[in-house]
Amino acid sequence: MLLDFPACLRRWLTADQFDLVVIGGGPGGYAAAFYGASAGLKVALVEKDTIGGTCLNRGCIPAKAFLETAAVNRHVHHSSDFGINATFQSVDFAVAQKRKQGIVDGLVKGLTGLTKSKKVTYLLGTGSLGANRTVTVKGSDSSTTEIVGRNVILAAGSVPRSIPGFVPGGPIMTSDEVLMLDRVPARIAVIGGGAIGCEFASAFADLGAAVTILEGLPKILPGLDTDVANVVVKSFKKKNIDIKTGVSVSGHTPNASGGTVVHFGDGENLEVDAVIVSVGRRPFADQLGLEGTGVKVADRGFVEADEFCRTGESGVYAIGDLINTPQLAHVAYAEAVVAVKQILGERVAPVMYDRVPWAIYCHPEVAWSGHSEESAKAAGLDVVVAKHQFRANSRAMILGEPDGLVKVIAKKDRAGKAGQVVGVHMVGPWVTEQLSGGYLAVNWEATVEEIAEFFQPHPSLSELFGETVLSLTGRSINA
Repeated sequence: MLLDFPACLRRWLTADQFDLVVIGGGPGGYAAAFYGASAGLKVALVEKDTIGGTCLNRGCIPAKAFLETAAVNRHVHHSSDFGINATFQSVDFAVAQKRKQGIVDGLVKGLTGLTKSKKVTYLLGTGSLGANRTVTVKGSDSSTTEIVGRNVILAAGSVPRSIPGFVPGGPIMTSDEVLMLDRVPARIAVIGGGAIGCEFASAFADLGAAVTILEGLPKILPGLDTDVANVVVKSFKKKNIDIKTGVSVSGHTPNASGGTVVHFGDGENLEVDAVIVSVGRRPFADQLGLEGTGVKVADRGFVEADEFCRTGESGVYAIGDLINTPQLAHVAYAEAVVAVKQILGERVAPVMYDRVPWAIYCHPEVAWSGHSEESAKAAGLDVVVAKHQFRANSRAMILGEPDGLVKVIAKKDRAGKAGQVVGVHMVGPWVTEQLSGGYLAVNWEATVEEIAEFFQPHPSLSELFGETVLSLTGRSINA
């Protein structure tokens, strides 16, 4: 009897059936798969390359491993300040590369183990979505497997954006290629002064390279709170990072030594050994298929989804870098939870994107959540602001890391005093590890008076957040 059905329906009836099929094994994809499996769903996870996606294999994790190598190098150079007379030789970046890869491989192994322990069916191949939530998985050997999901989550991620005239190859690199280096280029041009560009600039400057940032906008780290951005700029200048803003890059001319000359601005030239193109990332919906579905892709390449990550096709969701939301791994985690809870029929609130935690891992580190002073005022909020420097913090002085500040923005209450905290911004030592208190304060809509009742451990870097909030009550101790 089965032969009497149309071919497409026969395939649908004979394909493996799952409660949830996830296309893409990056942070959003594996989070959705594991969270769904822990809730009792029968889950299949499709990944074309290596589980962990860009973040683990070619992004967040490798980049932070190199930043830690740069930090060790910086500490050795300043060890005499602590009474340690270290004999400094040179940076063996091949060893750093091996260490980085060991970290990545260990984490990949852990995620692969989780697919087994959580009983997630893991399929290696390129997944594409067709009608009736049928997913075709094409393997590297051109074999195909068809599976069907009662629900499908698209989590195909993103790839580095490029600019005309700068095709990756030789001295021209995106974040993908630079993370495979086994040496430190002597002279580096970083095109783009956003978060990723500043992380690479900071790392390679601390590893001894001469770094120039070329940014088309009037300042690096656009959108960052001005007080915080100014600290980064001053610290970068101490590292001898040359920052050129308001300049456009027109092309480059390779030289005989394997480097290239970058042409920018009004006829200016910069000879370097490597160019890191860091102008953001674009959504990678290229191989998702989507024929016969109601899933729509916008002009800029993002898959269209509502606040609950639902696409135009019933039962199909999209999360992570594939949709037009902050390109952060932890945002993808949050969207994965939202999508799975929708599938389970549970109550769930959409992600509040204006309050998510942000982190930039350059030196000094940057972290924030909620409104900046500028955005709060632009939104019509009547705010009061307090900011205090790390140079007054005992733990920062002990660490030899006095540069930076904590800034808290609070909305005035009816009495004209500091009330609800609407923004917390930090720049300085290990602030990416300190933001959690500020992030919770912003999202719980806590008031200054409520937060001020809780004291931080002494001595600690986190004291500065507590002191800054306390000062907004009109009283203070150390600040």
